Amino acid sequence: MAVPSQNLSQHLGEQLQQRLSPQQVRFVRLLEMNRSEAEEAVERELADNPALELVEESASLPPTEDGSAFSESAEELQRNDYADPDDVPYYRLRAPSSSREDFYVPVTPDDGDDLYSSLLAQLGELDIDPEDRAVAEYIVGNLDPNGYLNRSPAGMLSDLTIFSGREYSPEQMQRALQAVRSLDPPGVAAETLEQCMELQLRRLPASRQRDDALRVVAEAWDLFLKRHTHRLGARLHIDRHRAADAAALIARLNPKPGGAIGSGRGAHAAAIVPDFIVEADDSGELAVSLAGKRPELAVVAYFESAMKLMQKNAGRRKIKGADYINARYNDARDFILLLKQRRDTLMSVITAIVSLQRDFFMTADDAALRPMTLKDVAAVTGFDPSTISRSTSGKYVQTHGRILPLRHFFSEGYASGEGEEVSARQVQAQIRKLVKEEDSRHPLSDEALCRMLAESGFDVSRRTVAKYRDRMGIPVARLRRN
Repeated sequence: MAVPSQNLSQHLGEQLQQRLSPQQVRFVRLLEMNRSEAEEAVERELADNPALELVEESASLPPTEDGSAFSESAEELQRNDYADPDDVPYYRLRAPSSSREDFYVPVTPDDGDDLYSSLLAQLGELDIDPEDRAVAEYIVGNLDPNGYLNRSPAGMLSDLTIFSGREYSPEQMQRALQAVRSLDPPGVAAETLEQCMELQLRRLPASRQRDDALRVVAEAWDLFLKRHTHRLGARLHIDRHRAADAAALIARLNPKPGGAIGSGRGAHAAAIVPDFIVEADDSGELAVSLAGKRPELAVVAYFESAMKLMQKNAGRRKIKGADYINARYNDARDFILLLKQRRDTLMSVITAIVSLQRDFFMTADDAALRPMTLKDVAAVTGFDPSTISRSTSGKYVQTHGRILPLRHFFSEGYASGEGEEVSARQVQAQIRKLVKEEDSRHPLSDEALCRMLAESGFDVSRRTVAKYRDRMGIPVARLRRN
């Protein structure tokens, strides 16, 4: 049997490959993290690397507004940086120079029951009309895990009428809503944070402090959100101490009343925290900043000294543990540089977005959003579009009392009647406006909406109208007919 012959040969060739270094991979992962994930990464690094430490803040603090000495402890300051104890990251509780072990440990809520079953059980104990109870149960089903209403009372009333085939009056809706709001925990079934605070305050015993707090919610909510306690008194015509007491009472309330009851699945829904804050100052200029505290990290002095000693004795007898010291030192130094690079990149990206969408950030009007893509931001920053994508994915910005995902500002463009390019947000805003103004007896079909958009200068197809209408949660015309 003949054995087939084998030909062996060698070929030389050049091939270009692009590979990320371990340092670049580490930076990419940090860049993709949102604020909470980045804080957890800092916690892990502090726990794992003995060469890394948290720089303590200076002990010399300025006096308070009334001239008295600053008396809050470091532990109290760390707690007050966060509205929810569950959000306090480890590094804010770490005290490297202290030998005390009584650090603040948040209490984990019990997950044995869930919000919905608890509210329904309480409803079963109320002596109310059976029809009101049915409406109240529907309201409970429209609450999010934090206890807030996802729908307006009018919208829920329309849904009930459509899907149940029965007529419910606005008075029944209001009675049922009041019944749900009387349940525990206080603050459930609120439509806004202000209303949630008001509901909780009205359940407290009457007192001057409670009445002042109710006035803060009703008349000076903007100042409270900005923590301008010194201006609350002037706005409400009360002295500074009363204003501070009222603000302190509101701060002790639960902004997420539904979170006080477990989810029943052994886990809580992650809270959305902003990564950036954009505010307009008194002069009308926009101020952009990273949200949260920025931990100041440094290399431990011992490792700095050991590295200097090893460099001085280079070529002589090797110090015991030199490889470990060198590795830990380089990891700590690199992590500090990567954190700074991450902050600089994120600030460049959010600053570019704000400059491109300046009209929106000045007015908070979605109709003011202009078409914007990753390439537009990349052109302003000089970064690659992939870097822009990682910098914006899963991150949020707080502005005008709203917390919006950065993806909210990216949209495709359409040609308008004047030859200008308009954003998809403007098209959606126009659709919402047309539906709001339509005759409820003869609601507009998607074809009619398409024609009216064309008359307004928006060149979009019927399929696009249907897609945007569905995305905004607007039912089809036959379900909107009254």
